[in-house]
Amino acid sequence: MLFAQTGYVAGIITNENKEPLHGVSITYNQKGMLSDENGAYQIEIPANEQTLIKFSYIGYGTVVKSFKGYKNKTIKFSPVLKIQSHDIEEITIKSYQAAQEGVVKLKAEKFKRIPGANAGIENLLMTQPGVNNSNELSTQYSVRGGSFDENLVYVNGIEIYRPFLIRSGQQEGLSFLNSDMTENINFSAGGFEAKYGDRLSSVLNIHYKKPTKELSTVNLNLLGASYTYENLFLNKKLSTLIGARYRNNQLLVNSKDTKTNFKPVFADIQTYLSYKINNKSSLDFLGNIAMNNYNFTPISRVTKFGGLFQPRELVVFYEGNEQDDFKTYFGALSYKYNFSKNTKLDVTASAFNTQEQEYYDIYGAYSIAEVDPVNGEPLYTSGVGTQLDHARNDLDILIQNVKVSLQHKINEHHFEVGAKFQSENIRDRINEWKAIDDNGNTLRNPNTANPSTPTSAPDFSITPIDLYYNVKAQNNVTINRLSGYFQWNKKWYIGNNILWHHAGIRSQLWYLKNINTQTNSSLKQVISPRFRLSLKPDWQNTDMVFRLSAGYYHQPPSYKELRDAKGEIQYNVEAQESIHYVFSNEYSFTMWERPFKMTSEIYYKQLNHVNAYSLDNVRVRYDANNNTEAYATGLDLRLSGEFVPGKESWVSFGLLKTEENTNNRGYVARPTDQRFKLAMLFQDYVPSNPNFKVFLNLVLNSSLPGGAPINARADNSTNVDRYDFQTRLRPYRRADLGASYIIVDQNKKYASGFLSRFKELELGVELFNIFDIDNTTTNTWIYDVDSQRYNSVPNILTGRILNFKVGMQF
Repeated sequence: MLFAQTGYVAGIITNENKEPLHGVSITYNQKGMLSDENGAYQIEIPANEQTLIKFSYIGYGTVVKSFKGYKNKTIKFSPVLKIQSHDIEEITIKSYQAAQEGVVKLKAEKFKRIPGANAGIENLLMTQPGVNNSNELSTQYSVRGGSFDENLVYVNGIEIYRPFLIRSGQQEGLSFLNSDMTENINFSAGGFEAKYGDRLSSVLNIHYKKPTKELSTVNLNLLGASYTYENLFLNKKLSTLIGARYRNNQLLVNSKDTKTNFKPVFADIQTYLSYKINNKSSLDFLGNIAMNNYNFTPISRVTKFGGLFQPRELVVFYEGNEQDDFKTYFGALSYKYNFSKNTKLDVTASAFNTQEQEYYDIYGAYSIAEVDPVNGEPLYTSGVGTQLDHARNDLDILIQNVKVSLQHKINEHHFEVGAKFQSENIRDRINEWKAIDDNGNTLRNPNTANPSTPTSAPDFSITPIDLYYNVKAQNNVTINRLSGYFQWNKKWYIGNNILWHHAGIRSQLWYLKNINTQTNSSLKQVISPRFRLSLKPDWQNTDMVFRLSAGYYHQPPSYKELRDAKGEIQYNVEAQESIHYVFSNEYSFTMWERPFKMTSEIYYKQLNHVNAYSLDNVRVRYDANNNTEAYATGLDLRLSGEFVPGKESWVSFGLLKTEENTNNRGYVARPTDQRFKLAMLFQDYVPSNPNFKVFLNLVLNSSLPGGAPINARADNSTNVDRYDFQTRLRPYRRADLGASYIIVDQNKKYASGFLSRFKELELGVELFNIFDIDNTTTNTWIYDVDSQRYNSVPNILTGRILNFKVGMQF
């Protein structure tokens, strides 16, 4: 009976880079097993006896340790295996590559269970310092005060594009990035290399998996489903990765303060194929087809606002609906040829087509009432009106490009040169208007009112109906771009200190042509030099890397940036310019016998030739001129490590200030001026049962500027001046909690029965917005004729939601 009493030893086996090791051999008492794909293991040992356990893995040193078992107790032990190599230089390169580049590197597999309303890669980014998005329905993000359009996204080195007409997060559907197909995530918030394209703020570089065996993965939850298949064919020369996804935001949208009949269909299918022609060359294909259909019928809305001292209530009853259709097609073919181990050629041709349709006719009858602060009941109505919104917008964009790059290494010198030609064809029809009647008065566009009117309020009349907002335009434009870059990286030794440098330059030429009017712009050009120095001092007891980055970052205008408030194309819009200065420190240390890293970055960005914009939910409206200057400055801190053995977690903290000055009128907050951020991503498990895991995703963002009415302009000659609207929204506070239980994995298999069919099976539950906080994204602006003022009514985001999910592999 004494012999039958047992204890347990469990943990996560990793290498020195904190990467889990799959297939580590674990031997004890003439028994053996292998660690699973997450590096996890759990073994049973006799109680009250010493048991010798041996951990071994090809290419790594062996770890041997003795344990005394205790009845029904689990001993946590997470060994770190060290590479067995006499090539100390190679180990140094691997250890400090990310630090000297200034890139956050993440393994997607380690974070696949992190909860979030938009679970996936962008969900991870929201917990990084400097990255902000106060809208859980959207996957778009702002980096260090930039707009949503200032971020580069690559998949396997191929640039990815987003739909253009999206106005709100609930319209977005699926992001291009499929987290089930992703292996590595690399992210830089500024100061990135010259090989990355022409955007002002950040670069996200995703690497999809290359399968090594046949595997099917299925994920089901109340918000959608996904299926991923991976395998090798043609004598293991062709690796195949296919992913299909479906998403339905109905559960999220129904938790908002607007009652609706909401019937979205968001679906896509994606594939990544890689064929090895021979030992020197390969051919890759990346393809995507996405169909996002949005059918939205609002019924009613009740929103309380005004705070404690002036509580009010907006009640709206709706008729009509919105039917949007977004179709995107993407294909890219890449040919890679290795002349030698030091010289590589990459040629890529890609095409992207988006067909977007935005149709709606929505009539709303609204009233605003003063509210009793004691019982919350309406006292009397202070404003009554009706509003009719109409749109028939169609957009068809085709982007085609060819890119060539060549890499060559000579000892510690690494050279890279590349060129890209891109052609964009845009066909755009805009027919969008808004009519407002307030207490029998038809409001006209305040910026077309009689200039002799002494008030800044909208003019109104009970005679012919005028439109409060009206945009009609039709554009057929082509844009041709030619860009190129050259960069040189080198590693130096100064005594026992290591110094890396990056020097690069990129340039772009472009011009546009209006097919309808045969009008051409002049040929424009930008040149962007960039430089980075990274130093690893030879300090015996302190492991630090210092990094200094500086450079010019230009963003030649896309079609969206060329179109003004009237829908007309402005040919003289120049490229926006951002000069980055970034000083960073990465400090690696050991705490509780586990690895940790503290990353600190101080940055300043001088922004010139800024194309100012207004932000409404996720819709960005540009002024289509360059009469603004701006700056962004701040501090980003990130502490990451194993707060729990074998599980990486982190805490992020950010301070930011970004302001703009239009026509020398003085500096005011930019739409993305979010001064403070605190975020946490935490992973844990039950020590006595590591198969039961818990995850916390927490974000606290300070308030954003609340925006301005649709007709507002940053011009004091207009009747509605953006400078007059500087109020802020509520702070964004959100916590999502997830828990999962692994029923089947590599350590817990079933020889027979239903469960024997699975390689992995887990059940999970998620609670979104744990504290049911009413977060807001922008305001709805309602003009009250009697008081001659605008009422800012906050648009409430999603409430507390319970989600169930199932994940399986077979």
